[in-house]
Amino acid sequence: MQKFPSLVAITPVDTSIRSLLLSKQLAKSLMQQGVVVVDESTDSHRTDAVRVFVGEGASGDDGIYVNTQKLTGDEFADVSYLLALFDGQQSVGIRNASKPLHFVAITACPTGVAHTFMAADALKLGAERLGYTIDVETQGSVGAKNILSEESIARADFVILATDIEVNADRFAGKKIYRTSTGHALKKTDATFDAAIQTASVHTTATATPSSTASSQQSGGVYKHLLTGVSYMLPMVVAGGLLIALSFVFGIKAFEVEGSLAAALMGTGKAAFGLMVPLLAGYIAYSIADRPGLVAGLIGGALAGTLGAGFLGGIVAGFLAGYVSLFLAKKLTLPVTLEALKPILIIPLISSLIVGLAMYYVIGTPVAYVLSQMEYFLANMGTANAVILGMILAGMMCVDLGGPINKAAYAFSVGLLTSESYFPMAAAMAGGMVPAIGIGLATLFAAKKFSENERSAGKAAMVLGACFISEGAIPFAAKDPMRVIPCCIAGGVLTGALVALFDITLVAPHGGVFVLLIPGTVNHALMYLVAIGAGSLLTAVSYAIIKPKETIAKIEAIN
Repeated sequence: MQKFPSLVAITPVDTSIRSLLLSKQLAKSLMQQGVVVVDESTDSHRTDAVRVFVGEGASGDDGIYVNTQKLTGDEFADVSYLLALFDGQQSVGIRNASKPLHFVAITACPTGVAHTFMAADALKLGAERLGYTIDVETQGSVGAKNILSEESIARADFVILATDIEVNADRFAGKKIYRTSTGHALKKTDATFDAAIQTASVHTTATATPSSTASSQQSGGVYKHLLTGVSYMLPMVVAGGLLIALSFVFGIKAFEVEGSLAAALMGTGKAAFGLMVPLLAGYIAYSIADRPGLVAGLIGGALAGTLGAGFLGGIVAGFLAGYVSLFLAKKLTLPVTLEALKPILIIPLISSLIVGLAMYYVIGTPVAYVLSQMEYFLANMGTANAVILGMILAGMMCVDLGGPINKAAYAFSVGLLTSESYFPMAAAMAGGMVPAIGIGLATLFAAKKFSENERSAGKAAMVLGACFISEGAIPFAAKDPMRVIPCCIAGGVLTGALVALFDITLVAPHGGVFVLLIPGTVNHALMYLVAIGAGSLLTAVSYAIIKPKETIAKIEAIN
């Protein structure tokens, strides 16, 4: 039976009133349980006492550390809480100083660029601040980096999956896993660690079957599955778009000459675009049902292209394939001897049959009609409608700086590339560059209102913005969201309107201003720069004006 230690030495880590009061409260609660409590400062010879440190700063000595930032004191009235403290069980506000909590984490966002690495840095800094240890693997656009070792996973107390897309968690079987988004890990890092400690659940399977998909549903639902498909599709779209753009270097119609280099580049780019919808559908299904759903998703996506249903049909096919595969995995029971065939033969076969027939006889034709009507509208919309659409898309890119609204506008624009509708992509990319460039310019225009660190961050933000990485404005938006976000949206809306008025189109889905170096990528390159510059200046000037002057006094006081 679990018991309290007979002798405890309690030492406040700092001299704050809160730490002293909580130390006394803890001592009183322990004495009520029959524990002898001594003051280590006066009884330092009592080496047999269990040492407890109370305060906001971590102690380097061996013992148990109670973080006063995490507690109210009411917890000490709970006997089970006190027993957990001395039993080595970790809970909020408690850790063993000689063996701090160890976390492993994976971060991944749909584009695999900014949020992936910013969330990783935030988790590392947060762990250091809270006295934990952590190893973080980033699954970015260039593949996994800092891959978690088996030893690190084995000694991990908790696993944090800060991902906006689905990642394979098989190697964490038996570990407590907490799932969240990269944005939450970035903006609310301490809360992420607390939630992991309180709510993480044990991952019970190490197999590749869809039986573990309940955790997928927990972590993001339909939107996360869509973003998973977009993240796997994106490199194909980028490569295809830039190859098509390169073919224009030799002339807008040079690709029509059979056997020419321009024709080869155009053919390769279109082949990449042809794989875009199958990848989108396949990895939506993969996110829902793991590997058994991938086959039916890829087939459904290919049929969407064949039947003219485009990216909309691919999305429908992906979700249908995923949920059919998941249903089969959960409901289809087979003899033990045939169970091994379920994920590699039976589920892919049956789900592919269902999806294929559904695409031919139910889904393909109506979705193709909807897509054709959308294409007709985009191709024939008047200036007023184009301006409204441009304002909406560019404004959405500025709302949450890489969050769900931003990604929704981006995914919509990328999807239309397969239909050769290039204006939405131009509006979305231009709008996405405005926040970081604009806020960076504001740090130059009103330098006295920003600290030296903020001015340095502003220079970095302008570079990120030029690369089409909206997240460069996040540090400023996190500190002053009620002013930064409206200024960014205003600039984005202006940019989107100008892109429409100038009738600008863009065939590349990423790259920022650097795609302008490839002739033919943007039809009116100079006016595109004007649109981006105008929106960025509006954001910069408006924020430079409304940023409160009292900030200057605070900065001067610190310096």
